[in-house]
Amino acid sequence: MVYRAIYAVVERDIVKLFRQKGRVLSALVRPLIWLFVIGAGFESLLVGNDQNYVQFLVPGVVGMAILFGALLGALSTVYEKESGVMRLLVIAPIKRRWVVFAKMAAATVSSFFQVVLLSIILFMIGKLSLGINWPLFFLAVILLSITCSGIGMLVAVFSETLDNFAAIMNFVIFPIFFLSGSLYPVDNLPGLLGIIAEINPYTYGVDLLKHAILVPLGGKADINIFTNIAVLVIFSIFSFIVCSWRFSNEEIAFKWFPQKIKRS
Repeated sequence: MVYRAIYAVVERDIVKLFRQKGRVLSALVRPLIWLFVIGAGFESLLVGNDQNYVQFLVPGVVGMAILFGALLGALSTVYEKESGVMRLLVIAPIKRRWVVFAKMAAATVSSFFQVVLLSIILFMIGKLSLGINWPLFFLAVILLSITCSGIGMLVAVFSETLDNFAAIMNFVIFPIFFLSGSLYPVDNLPGLLGIIAEINPYTYGVDLLKHAILVPLGGKADINIFTNIAVLVIFSIFSFIVCSWRFSNEEIAFKWFPQKIKRS
């Protein structure tokens, strides 16, 4: 019963993704714009620097695709609360934590699929080579997809409407991305910026991607690989627990839906 319910939720969200061709296209175009437009602009400022800044950006743009893909996947949770679809999931004869697990799994799969498409394009244009650590690359993509789906679900379960979700995301997504090492190393960030980067779970996912993409080619990463994995796993578990608590809160259920919903 639980397996079939999870599969149905994931399948529904993936089918919806395939139908939203503009969403898939934007997931591919946005990182490429950052790679070639922003990357070329910053590289022009680094005259005399031996480092290829565009190549340095590759882990960051892969992480960007994961972040936006997972967060847009979590957006469906808020939409389903407004449209009434979520009530059907909440009153289903399964524990509410499995609803949270299913929505996080759907966002993770959606994000992973978009990154696979982006990776194929990056490989075709020579920005990903056979020399990178591919097993570690896919491990980093999976772990970061789960982490970003957790971030998205944390925002979604505390958002009552789509407008709330959009407003909160503006205060979440940009600090998460800019203070993560996606655009520059985080080891020399001053004061408060360095502290925010250290507590930002997305930082550790991007750094794990650097271990997979840059280190085999002579580049460097900022954080120990095992620390990266540990932080991603711990945060994913933490976000799942918090989201499950929020979904299981009877007061919240009454607030979302006017009909009385039996605690499960």
